[in-house]
Amino acid sequence: MIDENALRQEICEVGRLLYGRGYTVGSAGNISARLDDGWLITPTDACLGRLHPESIAKVNLAGEWVSGDKPSKTLALHRQVYDRNPGVGGVVHTHSTHLVALTLAGVWHEDDILPPLTPYQVMKVGHIPLIAYERPGSPNVADRVAQLANSVRGVMLERLGPVVWESSVSKASYALEELEETARLWLMSHPKPAPLDQAALDELRDVFGAQW
Repeated sequence: MIDENALRQEICEVGRLLYGRGYTVGSAGNISARLDDGWLITPTDACLGRLHPESIAKVNLAGEWVSGDKPSKTLALHRQVYDRNPGVGGVVHTHSTHLVALTLAGVWHEDDILPPLTPYQVMKVGHIPLIAYERPGSPNVADRVAQLANSVRGVMLERLGPVVWESSVSKASYALEELEETARLWLMSHPKPAPLDQAALDELRDVFGAQW
C-alpha cells in the first residue's frame, strides 16, 4: 500500500530542493507520483519551492480531479508515462537552465541530446531524445512521450525543459540533476570533449547493467 501522505511530503521536499538549486524558477515545472488509486501532481502555476502537502492535486484513475488545488496542465503527459510503464513511480519536469540552453544552441543528436560524457550520465540517465517544440500542455507532446515511455528514462522538450521518470520521485529528480549537470559540462567545454569510447560503454553495461 502506497503511503499517500509520505508521497505528498516527498513531492514538497524534492520541489524545494530543485527550486533551491535553480533548476526551476517562478511557477515553472511540475512533479507527479503514482498512487494505488490514481496520481498526485503539483498544482497548475505552483512554485515548486513553496509547495504544501495538502495543496498537491489528487487525480483518480479516470483522470478526474479529486482533491487539492487544480492539477498541472501537463497531467496528460504524465499519465502517458504511467499508463505505459508500470515501473514508474514518479515524474519530474523542470525548466533547467543548461538543458534549455542546449536546445537553443543545438543538441548533439535528436535521438541523444548529449553524447555519453561521464559514467554516471550513462548509468543513471541514458539516452534522452529531443521532442520538437510544441506549446506547453500540447497533446502532441503527450502522444510522442507515450511512444518512448518504455525505452528511455526521459525526454527533452525543446525550449521548455526535461521530463524524467523513475521508480520514485526522488530517483527521478536525481536523474534529472545528473542530466542538467552533464549539459552544463558540455556547454562550458571548449573544445568539446570526446564521448566515452565503445570499450568504456561496454564495460559500464557489463559491470553495472547500464543501458546505452
